[in-house]
Amino acid sequence: MKGLDGKSVLVTGGASGIGEATVARFVEEGSRVVVLDRNGEALERVASEQQGVAGAIHCDVSDPEQVERAYLELDALVGPLDVLINNAGFSIRHRFMDITLDEWRRTIDTNLTGLFHVAQLAARRMLDAGRGVILNMGSMNGLIGCPNYADYNASKAGVIELTRTMALELAPTVRVLCVCPGAVMTPMQEAEYTAEMIAGLEAKIPMGRHAKPAEIAAWFAFLASDEAGFACAHPVVLDGGESAGGLASHRDDDI
Repeated sequence: MKGLDGKSVLVTGGASGIGEATVARFVEEGSRVVVLDRNGEALERVASEQQGVAGAIHCDVSDPEQVERAYLELDALVGPLDVLINNAGFSIRHRFMDITLDEWRRTIDTNLTGLFHVAQLAARRMLDAGRGVILNMGSMNGLIGCPNYADYNASKAGVIELTRTMALELAPTVRVLCVCPGAVMTPMQEAEYTAEMIAGLEAKIPMGRHAKPAEIAAWFAFLASDEAGFACAHPVVLDGGESAGGLASHRDDDI
C-alpha cells in the first residue's frame, strides 16, 4: 500500500486475533508498529515473533491512567503517531436479562470509553503534527440487532456514531473511519461458540465462512494508506454479505 512505509502505527489489542494479524500486516508494509495489549504474556510473544515491531506496551485501555502512561511510552518509542488502529475490545455472550451491571460497565469501559480515550490522545498528537489516520473497530453488531450481545452491540453502535462525529470535527487533517466486521474466526469467537454454533452461523453468511483475521487486517492497511485518501467518516462493513438480506437479524436460539 502507498504511504505506509516508515509510518508510526499503534495497534491496540494487538496481541491476538485481528489485532495480531494487523500488526503483522503493517510490519510487512514497512511501518514502525507499536503493539498495545492488556495480556502481558501474549504481548511478549507477539513482540518476539513479529520481527520489526518497534515496541510493546502493556496497557488496559479501560484504565485512563494506564492509557496516559502508554502514550508517554509511545512518544518515546516512535515520536509523532501517524496511524491508530483502535482495535482493543471485549465481549461476553449472554442474554439481555442476565447481564450484570459489572459486566455492562466492563464492556462499555473497554469498547467505547477506552476507545474514546485512546482516540482522543491520538488525535491531539495528530492535529499538532498536521496529519493522521484513526481507524476505530466497530462491528456489524453495531448496525443491526443481534441477540445475546446487548452490551457489546450498544458499545459498537456508540463507536460508529463516535467515529462519524470525530471525522466531522477532525477532517481534513485527520481521517477517521470505522471498520465493522461480521463473523471473524478469532480466539474470542472460538471461546464463545461451539462447533455447531459456528456451522449454524456460517450457514447464514453468503460467503459460507467466517472471515480470516488477515482479511480484516488488509482493510486496515488499505484504509490507512494514501490509496484511501478520500475515505472518511463512514462505517466499512466486512461481513461476507451476511447483513445484505437481513439474515443476520433473524432470531435463532441455536446461535
